[in-house]
Amino acid sequence: QVTVLNHSVQIHAGDTPEVDCHTAHEACKFAELKEKIDRRSGKVLERNPAFLESGDTAIVQMIPSRPMCVEAFSDYPALGRFAVCDMNSKQTVAIGIIKSVTKAGKTTEAAGKKEK
Repeated sequence: QVTVLNHSVQIHAGDTPEVDCHTAHEACKFAELKEKIDRRSGKVLERNPAFLESGDTAIVQMIPSRPMCVEAFSDYPALGRFAVCDMNSKQTVAIGIIKSVTKAGKTTEAAGKKEK
């Protein structure tokens, strides 16, 4: 769930801003804008919106460019909050919480060596 703060341009699916979560700073792609919701009531205002602009709150799917250590906000609040930053101006353009995490299931080289 992401809430767009004061941002001059629209956010579209496919945009890849920097996401700061705890101590991690990674580029994350807005893979899908699932639904625009009312911030206060949680009611769905629009399904599959074309873009997000200042003041909008939405459920989105984000994919990091590299693996990140995150958790759902309900399980571990400290690793469930994030901020979206504009790479050019270094300003925070959106904030949010992680509703669910889908693990990629890839094994790193170091983890593979431990199993042997």
